[in-house]
Amino acid sequence: MSSMQKRTCCFTGHRNLPLEQRDEIATRLQQVIINLIEQDYVFFGAGGALGFDTLAALTVLKLKDDYPQVKLILVLPCKSQTRGWGKDDVAVYENIKGRCDKLVYTSEEYDSSCMFKRNRHLIDNSSVCICYLTKEKGGTAYTVDYGRKSGVQIINVA
Repeated sequence: MSSMQKRTCCFTGHRNLPLEQRDEIATRLQQVIINLIEQDYVFFGAGGALGFDTLAALTVLKLKDDYPQVKLILVLPCKSQTRGWGKDDVAVYENIKGRCDKLVYTSEEYDSSCMFKRNRHLIDNSSVCICYLTKEKGGTAYTVDYGRKSGVQIINVA
């Protein structure tokens, strides 16, 4: 494991967060991130999707005020990720992209494997994964399972 990987945390989670639990999830997420920063975690990788990824990226950006050493790395599946998104969601996405410290595209164009490539890249470069996982199936479950098999510590804030 590289020294950077030992100081890197990634995020994975569902696109739909229950509205009534959003503040509680955000509070738990922020506390877990602060605990990791206090353990010398500096790099935080987010996948740029709607829902939990967006919440995680915004939380990291907010914490940079108090912890200027923290870096947000966006690992995006393709350049057309926001195709079909609403105007407000695209605006938030572009704001996050403009404020991140590093931007990585795992594929140029959308194809059936680009999301898996992104998710594996996030796990392969991290030692901890903070997730919001409530379902046994889907991309988040796949990513968490891949992380466990890869020896990545999983912290579920659900």
